[in-house]
Amino acid sequence: MLRTPEQNQEPVWLVIIRLLRWHKPEGRLILMIPALWAVFLAAAGKPPLPLVGVIVLGTLATSAAGCVVNDLWDRDIDPEVERTRDRPLAARTLSIKVGIGVGIVALSCAAILAFYLNALTFWLSAAAVPVILLYPGAKRVFPVPQLVLSIAWGFAVLISWSAVTETISQPTWILWGATVLWTLGFDTVYAMSDREDDRRIGVNSSALFFGNYAPLAIGIFFAGTIALLAWLGIVIHLHIAFWISLAIATIGWIWQSLRLTQQNLPNPVYGEMFRQNVWIGFILLAGMIAGSL
Repeated sequence: MLRTPEQNQEPVWLVIIRLLRWHKPEGRLILMIPALWAVFLAAAGKPPLPLVGVIVLGTLATSAAGCVVNDLWDRDIDPEVERTRDRPLAARTLSIKVGIGVGIVALSCAAILAFYLNALTFWLSAAAVPVILLYPGAKRVFPVPQLVLSIAWGFAVLISWSAVTETISQPTWILWGATVLWTLGFDTVYAMSDREDDRRIGVNSSALFFGNYAPLAIGIFFAGTIALLAWLGIVIHLHIAFWISLAIATIGWIWQSLRLTQQNLPNPVYGEMFRQNVWIGFILLAGMIAGSL
């Protein structure tokens, strides 16, 4: 028996899950990772569990809001890009009004969680909001919009570290720099799958900006990440477990950088490399925790 259009319609709650990208957890986890790096390092491997819970929930709420804002900005561009054409606002399976409502709820949840934190951390959280709201527009006017995203990711470090120590110190900024460079690396990898669509539409990306030198730029970003993490390990006296995890991460990033030099890689490979960075991030987190104790 044929199903009617009404029967084929996807439930609204499932559409909202796709809007928030909760069906693709790697994008949520990769924002959570630098926040967890910071909270565990700042607390010498033993942060209060309630604070860890706030950080985890806060990153989920913030990334959810970021996804909604991005899709509202790009609702007329996404249908022209193969990877994004099925997003709910692009495919018109969800109304703009509902999208705005979901975004407000996500930001409100993040704001409520921020009230649990100290004054410095609260205002750092507030300072991150304009960056989150404006990032999707950066691709229209700024040649390297991934840098704006990287700065947004860097706020996860500043917020989480200051939530433990109520201050920002030299190690905070070293970890911030490592996070910015790491994000520039993996998000440039991610952008490489959209190069042809972005060029045709006329929007910017770091993959287009660096052109044939994109693999080299990514390698430099990863090398800078390694150098800054090593400096951080020396400054805060991390133990052998951290150095083992950094060695594993280094091997992973070298392998990715070399693979990117190959010609005519299929587009799914770039998404695969992006997901590999989630595992690299968690390996480093484990090393940071064990190396702090």
